[in-house]
Amino acid sequence: HTDEKPFRCSDCGRGFRDSHEYIHHCFIHTGERPYSCSHCSKSFRCRSTLAQHLRIHTGEKPFGCGDCGKRF
Repeated sequence: HTDEKPFRCSDCGRGFRDSHEYIHHCFIHTGERPYSCSHCSKSFRCRSTLAQHLRIHTGEKPFGCGDCGKRF
């Protein structure tokens, strides 16, 4: 639980705790978007963002309100 950030971006100097965060950050500088939607032409830097986007096509609404039951 230290504030050590051993992975440093050579383009902007920002530091990261783990290599996964660092790699995704580097996509900002390179413009790379390796995760593509199979339903449309959109692509994303992060797999989690693609997963969120796919809900547009599937209609999945995984979250529900505990009070009214509405899903979103």
